[in-house]
Amino acid sequence: MDMKVIDQSGGRAVDAMRPPGTRVDVLIVAGNARSLIANRGDLIREMQARGHAVAAAVPRADYLPEVELLGIPVIPLDMARASLAPWQDLRTLAALWLVMRRLRPRVVLGYTVKPVVYGSLAARLAGVPRAYSLITGLGLAFGEARTRRARLLRSLVSLLYRVGLAGNRTVFFQNPDDQEEFLARRILTARSCSVRVNGSGVNLTEYPPCPIPEGPMLFLYVGRLLLDKGVDQFVAAAEQLKPAFPDARFVVVGPHDPKLPHACPAEEVAGWNERGHVEFIGGVRDVRPWLAKCHVFVFPSTYREGIPRCVLEAMATGRAIVTTDAPGCRETVLPGDNGILVPPRDVQSLTRTMRRFLETPELAERMGRASRRLAVERFDVRLVNRVMLEAMGL
Repeated sequence: MDMKVIDQSGGRAVDAMRPPGTRVDVLIVAGNARSLIANRGDLIREMQARGHAVAAAVPRADYLPEVELLGIPVIPLDMARASLAPWQDLRTLAALWLVMRRLRPRVVLGYTVKPVVYGSLAARLAGVPRAYSLITGLGLAFGEARTRRARLLRSLVSLLYRVGLAGNRTVFFQNPDDQEEFLARRILTARSCSVRVNGSGVNLTEYPPCPIPEGPMLFLYVGRLLLDKGVDQFVAAAEQLKPAFPDARFVVVGPHDPKLPHACPAEEVAGWNERGHVEFIGGVRDVRPWLAKCHVFVFPSTYREGIPRCVLEAMATGRAIVTTDAPGCRETVLPGDNGILVPPRDVQSLTRTMRRFLETPELAERMGRASRRLAVERFDVRLVNRVMLEAMGL
């Protein structure tokens, strides 16, 4: 099992498992390397600034070399994120137990389903004094259960959460809907300690306000090309609006992997490209240039988001928000102030809302200023991290 960290003196990767007396105060069990960098990087740096030694474990399949630039030991684990095969999950549990027995952290923090469940169980078996979990949304398992298989999956995931979270000191939630659902399903009890935070927060320095650009209005969607993320709704609205507003631009930034559950079918994406009403950019390493180009950020998701980070980044940049009145998404909008909420899966309502901005373009600037103000007051990553660190005694 490899564990590497960047040696600050020479910039080379060194083995961090061998030195005797290596002290780890906090072990973060992450859903993937990219989210560890983007969503937990500020939290890690704040922990380090307070004098805590931090390490992380990530699924081997999602390992990225740049994760080592966090300057902490990072352990790749065999963790199949989408599989429910018992033997694979037992291997994950055993690997996490071994890591915790070696490092003996005082605190374990897991986020996303398997890190929460098996990270919490491994912490209990390894004698870790304090385990915490962060629920960053409920995802596909708690979406619309249209089939018997979907209902069985929800019941199984609920059971796994119930078993894993039983030994947690505190469970953090990013929106009230998820917190209430865990109580309603008796995953947690009224006596369980849970704390609500405002998403993962956004770094206001890295995402400064940008002036609204001159020229034709640009509507921007950022996210994977999944039906539950609402990209098909965005395209449908764009195709209704483009003939009446030929100068308007409708841009989708995000990767397409047709193998993912609920991914947009490849032939449908090909049809969208052929008709040409929407520009598809693909995945990018940095969304900020596109945020600077846009006037209105549109995210019609029905995916069980915690609080979508892409929306927080758009708010920090100073963009009006159009999103759904759905768990997680609704937390980002004060209706009529910094944006507009639309009913989930309602293309006509989405189209009418986007038309309002085309007919009254000054709305974008007014609501954009309110978005930045709300990001500063409520979603500053420093405020979010302070709540979590205080609740964890760090």
